[in-house]
Amino acid sequence: MSATSAAGDRAGAEERPLRSVLVANRGEIARRILRTCRDLGLATVAVHSDADAGAAHVREADAAVRLPGNAPADTYLRGDLLVAAALAAGADAVHPGYGFLSENADFARAVTEAGLVWIGPPAAAVEAMGSKTRAKELMAAAGVPLLAALDPAAVTAADLPVLVKAAAGGGGRGMRVVRELDALEGALAAARAEAAAAFGDGEVFVEPYAQGARHIEVQVLADGHGTVWVLGERDCSVQRRHQKVIEETPAPGLDPAVRAALHEAAKRAAGAIGYTGAGTVEFLVAWDGRPAFLEMNTRLQVEHPVTECVHGLDLVAWQIRIAEGAPLPAPDPPLPRGHAVEARLYAEDPARDWAPQPGPLHRLEVPGVTAAFAVPPGADTGLRLDAGVTGGDTVSVHYDPMLAKVIAWAPTRAEAVRRLAHALERARLHGPITNRDLLVGVLRHPAFTAARLDTGFLERHAGELTATGDGERERTAVLAAALADAARRTAAGAGTPGASVPAGIGGWRNLPSQPQVKRFRAEPHGREHEIAYRWDRAGLAAQDVPGTVVVAAAPDRVVLEVAGVRREFAVAAYGERVFVDSALGSYALTALPPWPDPEQHVAAGSLRAPMPGTVVRIGAFAPGDRVEAGRPLLWLEAMKMEHVITAPVTGTLTELAAEVGRPVELGAVLAVVKEDVAEAVVKRGGVKEGMGP
Repeated sequence: MSATSAAGDRAGAEERPLRSVLVANRGEIARRILRTCRDLGLATVAVHSDADAGAAHVREADAAVRLPGNAPADTYLRGDLLVAAALAAGADAVHPGYGFLSENADFARAVTEAGLVWIGPPAAAVEAMGSKTRAKELMAAAGVPLLAALDPAAVTAADLPVLVKAAAGGGGRGMRVVRELDALEGALAAARAEAAAAFGDGEVFVEPYAQGARHIEVQVLADGHGTVWVLGERDCSVQRRHQKVIEETPAPGLDPAVRAALHEAAKRAAGAIGYTGAGTVEFLVAWDGRPAFLEMNTRLQVEHPVTECVHGLDLVAWQIRIAEGAPLPAPDPPLPRGHAVEARLYAEDPARDWAPQPGPLHRLEVPGVTAAFAVPPGADTGLRLDAGVTGGDTVSVHYDPMLAKVIAWAPTRAEAVRRLAHALERARLHGPITNRDLLVGVLRHPAFTAARLDTGFLERHAGELTATGDGERERTAVLAAALADAARRTAAGAGTPGASVPAGIGGWRNLPSQPQVKRFRAEPHGREHEIAYRWDRAGLAAQDVPGTVVVAAAPDRVVLEVAGVRREFAVAAYGERVFVDSALGSYALTALPPWPDPEQHVAAGSLRAPMPGTVVRIGAFAPGDRVEAGRPLLWLEAMKMEHVITAPVTGTLTELAAEVGRPVELGAVLAVVKEDVAEAVVKRGGVKEGMGP
């Protein structure tokens, strides 16, 4: 396509002031766009599925329109419903955010054909880059270096490893690394299914998988008057499942010549398709500095806040101004200041293959935050929080499990990294299991602080980053939870909820009291603790935690002296779930009954659902078949991703309770595999094959 044809697509939007914007998205990005619209004096319209009826972005908009249903295919991926919602609410523009239909050219055209302004690049530019296979052809013609696509039918063992990738969309969905030739067909099928569910387009392609490369992307901002700004580059190499986890700008340790080449290539890419608005050109940079074009995202990126902080810009505001026809104010962009690092906080369990963790979120508080959805007010320092949920919300099973982005901005990289790690470590996150501890571990890892980065970082260091934490610190947190519970019960009995139990007051009596016992299970690893305490002349006293003195205990606050050092613990209980936060770390606990509940027993070998979801596929197995440990049995779809459920042991499939299309709850029994006796004996170190008793 030509730059002229792209310009024709946007001609009708020139010099058109806006009054009201419909945000065709949800969660964090919807809230981010709403904040800028309020700053610009624009009225706002939200859309919501049934699951999102009470969501934060709905509460904050001036008006909201229901999209009946819950699945993305029935709601946020229905362009016709979104256009109808904009017209019904009196909006005169649509901002697509990122994900869903943000890179769908048909939706962009439908918006403009309805007489609305599309806050994004021209539909022709979206179309040109919307298919990554066609985008590579355009970039090759423009002289942008790239990795050539491979014909899936012609891939040989010599080509491995390869990457199967969705032609539409992004965010790591519809991507599979293939290291064995016989796994290619299954990877293609799984990627197609996941891409279709997430983006409404199941097209995929195959390209070489560049191991040991860095993922570097360049931010561009172009107006309709011929000016293109290159707003630096971001390193996004720390990824899980090809989805970015930590991003930063400027990219540390990047050779100046490579940086200049990337910037120039990104500018050529934008010019080749007559681009306007905010966009990102993504590259892989090999260990020797050779760049290769990956894709161009014709939308705002999740990680745009780091660029905003360093360049002092509001990219959403500029998207809106450019859609109104305004020019960029100068030939060159503002100079960068300092360094910014972003961490994506997810409701997921890294130790369990990143399984999403939906459920109620009771509290989300990050200390030291100086701005929300905006550049911090300092000269070159601050802490920013862009959250899609607030305390009291529920993390839905239907959508991406990202809770928030935490962004630190400081004069140097070392300061920004340190500040971000400290803020995450001290955050009060009460609800689902999150990846918070892993994020802190990455930010403090010697390889990360030394900027030894590539896309294999998390895979290489996964073991140490997901290892169980300090047992002694955990036990101290459990003691604090037990003492807070004792204080709560005592205060409730005295009719003074929240009262503290100071030394020398409380449940002491002349006769020695029997120790009280509380049992807790620490999440997510499931380690159980039993804590004993008693009342004595000094008040509450720890029974079996040597070197610990109870200074004070209240239902929400416990002060302990541990090995001569005074520590304060904040304790919050939500039913059986208890959260303990202190400078020693944060711990999620589940209060357990004094003895196990026999009704909770399930058969040995039961395969239970690791998350709520819907069964989308079942392997070619039937009860009575023999299965090998680790063999995929079925696939669950949850939070827009497919999750493989494998056989826990080698043995016989005795029960298959799952059905395709049937929703399942967390912990539901999906199948039962009876372990082979010989296998079990060998595993437990007993009689081995070929040996007598």
